[in-house]
Amino acid sequence: MRLLRSSTILTHHLTTVFTCKNTIKSSMTTSSDIGFRAPRLVAKKVLAKSQSEGDGAVVRRSIGRPELKSLDPFLMLDEFSVSAPAGFPDHPHRGFETVTYMLEGAFTHQDFAGHKGTIGAGDVQWMTAGRGIIHSEMPAGSGAQKGLQLWINLSSKDKMVEPNYQELLNEDIQRAESDGVKVTIIAGESMGVKSPVYTRTPTMFLDFTLSPGAQMHQPVPESWNSFVYVLEGEGIFGSMDSSPISAHHAIVLSPGDGLSIWNHGSETLRFVLIGGQPINEPVVRYGPFVMNTQAEIEKTLQDYHYCKNGFERAKIWRSSQ
Repeated sequence: MRLLRSSTILTHHLTTVFTCKNTIKSSMTTSSDIGFRAPRLVAKKVLAKSQSEGDGAVVRRSIGRPELKSLDPFLMLDEFSVSAPAGFPDHPHRGFETVTYMLEGAFTHQDFAGHKGTIGAGDVQWMTAGRGIIHSEMPAGSGAQKGLQLWINLSSKDKMVEPNYQELLNEDIQRAESDGVKVTIIAGESMGVKSPVYTRTPTMFLDFTLSPGAQMHQPVPESWNSFVYVLEGEGIFGSMDSSPISAHHAIVLSPGDGLSIWNHGSETLRFVLIGGQPINEPVVRYGPFVMNTQAEIEKTLQDYHYCKNGFERAKIWRSSQ
């Protein structure tokens, strides 16, 4: 019996060692193990620094600052935290789309076409400015109202389309969850779940939360440009031997067919992964107007000044906020 017991203990010990090795191997999964032919790596890291915008508002801008002027098709990304009476009063847009994703609190939007509404935490407004819109975006409620606003360029054939909105309430947005990873699918697809949002410029916009010890391997169309913006915690992106990257950093990703992420910290990691199909056209910007040529910018300024070609309602409209 003593020999049998020793054999049993040895067998149990070997099984435990084998299991531990398998566990370690599993936790060390590489991008090649999950099928990425060309894993995306960190190509550039930019800290989003605070700056003033609008009327008394403060934003952390990552894309759209000198270190990262644009990332085709993306023109700007702001992380905002705004308390009344600060905000973004009446202002115009032409030639691109704005995506506003509320993280905390609420914002009220109204425009010169008569649209008005409030989006709260978890809600999304996907606005196609197209040929022209004048609107206001102001905090609704007391305290800091927080969110992200992304500007997405439009191709020359779409710059003068009629303005349009897609508004998604928090409870209607698709989500998925597995092995300590949660994802909110604002646009695109993750874990086999697809968003119904129509993206005139093909775009993915995914909000991930990884628990401590979790990992995620997300396919990204190989021809697209992509980046990550870290909201909370810190994570390892692209390669296991990369240094952890913390909140308020934008991470431009190298070309490839997918991104791997690991949370080796003790806190929750939250980030957005955004990708889009490059337009590969000239970009000429003047404040809230984005066109393809300087002549088109000058024409836009005339249209706005003389209230024509999409800006007709600007003659008499003022927001009520």
